[in-house]
Amino acid sequence: MFLGIDTSLGTAVALVDADGFVVAEASSDDPLGHAEVVGDLLAAVTAGQRITHVVSGMGPGPFTGLRVGIAAARAFALGCGIPVVPVPSHDAVALQVLLADAVESRDTPRFAVVTDARRREFACSVYDGLDDDGLPVRVGGPLLWPRDETDARLAESGARRVDAATVPAALLATAAARALGAGRALAGAEPLYLRSPDVTMPRGPKRVTA
Repeated sequence: MFLGIDTSLGTAVALVDADGFVVAEASSDDPLGHAEVVGDLLAAVTAGQRITHVVSGMGPGPFTGLRVGIAAARAFALGCGIPVVPVPSHDAVALQVLLADAVESRDTPRFAVVTDARRREFACSVYDGLDDDGLPVRVGGPLLWPRDETDARLAESGARRVDAATVPAALLATAAARALGAGRALAGAEPLYLRSPDVTMPRGPKRVTA
């Protein structure tokens, strides 16, 4: 059983088996309340289940939101003594697009998963079909582009735009199951933060006067 957790946009949790069958899933679209809801979502999805792997969505995403899901995944895995499988969040969206087209027997031309990075920027990853392991082929990104330049840059790369407001945790877990079965790693341990945190270390002690 693969438990998928992603907080790169909203908060999404899902449990799937090795064949991609969705056992349970729950989500919240709130882009700010990750810490408040992730515990309840995990409790609802995992009740009475034996989990073997925890899948962590690694972004791209904002610093504060993304680290909530990664921390939850690592804590859950540590408590259960099971491994964490990191997966780029955009790969889950891309797999959703590709599988939907496959079910309808449609060809899928090159496309880009686009998510709102705020501050008038978009995070973009470009994909071109499925490989032999049934995983999306990422040919570019994730990249951070100015909002008013994104469409022009996608046109240059020949990719149609697919805007995503959520990340499907079930497809995140499915991607992890397929990668694990093929002996592959889709992401490293480091989160794909959109940008550095706004907090900076103090340069020295403040001067105190009477």
